Amino acid sequence: MYQVKTYNAIAQAGLDQFTDNYQINKTDDADAYLIRSVNLHDQKFPKSLKVIARAGAGFNNIPLDQATENGTAVFNTPGSNANAVKELIISLLIASSRNLFAAADYAAHNSGADISLRTEKDKTKFKGTELTGRTLAVIGVGHVGSLVANAASALGMKVIGYDPYLSADAAWHISTTITRANTLGEALQQADYVTVHVPKNEETTGLIGPEQMEIMKDGVKLFNYSRDGIVDNEAAVDYLDARKIRTYYTDFGENVLLNRDDVVVTPHIGGSTLEAEANGATQGANTIMTYLETGNIENSVNLPNLKVPFNTPYRLTLIHKNIPNMVGQIATLLAEADINIEGMSNAARDGVAYTIVDLDDLKNEEEHKLVDRLSKIDAVYRVRVLQK
Repeated sequence: MYQVKTYNAIAQAGLDQFTDNYQINKTDDADAYLIRSVNLHDQKFPKSLKVIARAGAGFNNIPLDQATENGTAVFNTPGSNANAVKELIISLLIASSRNLFAAADYAAHNSGADISLRTEKDKTKFKGTELTGRTLAVIGVGHVGSLVANAASALGMKVIGYDPYLSADAAWHISTTITRANTLGEALQQADYVTVHVPKNEETTGLIGPEQMEIMKDGVKLFNYSRDGIVDNEAAVDYLDARKIRTYYTDFGENVLLNRDDVVVTPHIGGSTLEAEANGATQGANTIMTYLETGNIENSVNLPNLKVPFNTPYRLTLIHKNIPNMVGQIATLLAEADINIEGMSNAARDGVAYTIVDLDDLKNEEEHKLVDRLSKIDAVYRVRVLQK
């Protein structure tokens, strides 16, 4: 019986499909956590904790090193809120092109008998442009970016996509009408609108900085609905002051951006729809089930991905350091225990490795002894025995 701990109602809702093999919130010694935004950095993980699924793309609320050392696989749910972010970006593209925020603010502060006459005169202040024929640069065309690119193209925009890490699978989701730029600069210098949709890491932090802003067209409109720090906000303010950037829209506020008419800050609502949160919870629940029942890994943020068909009666999974002779030690120990290996697969990610060993037989009375012996191999974080 697996124990699953959730931290909010949305995450709980994702567990409706769990079978009788799962008990929800019954113990603090959980096998799995299904979370959203709860901060786990100050929590001590129980040794029972095998998996954490984060219902959403970001995972900076999870201490990955601590999880790995505990033998805990950590997953996120990429793409679960992609449509929500896409719809927000499209709505902001339209709002920005038609000066809707300024126009609505004007209307809210002007009323009276002569309002019709005055608005007929003043409405020219808010004259906008149409999106059709304008150029949008989409930086990062993964789950969110590909949807934004396709939707903008359907609105009649010329769309340029840039993504040096575009996978073959992701490329299938991009319309043939999208032009692919070979460099970031090539995409930026042609765009009337720029939107970024990349994960945050060392390479992408500050991706859109002074050098990139300098080559943008005068009057460009910039959107950051990816992660805080992808766009250099200090530089953005400088280029707003210089009228190089006309308006800046972001989901990540900082003091330097406050009280400016040319900046629109939304309170981190990109993925905040009922549908997106339910999608994340459901995807997270399915991820937990798959990992606990098969050991297969996809979309992990601390372990290598490894998917192997589970066609044998038993399966061993081991999380361990990525150092020489680990697989050899595992195979030798199994041979010494007179256990036949039907199949063995291994993958590594930086300093961590994951090994799956499929077995045709495993005597129940030997199971605990085997786990104990494998766990004593130096640099092994966790050993699990799964039964088909």
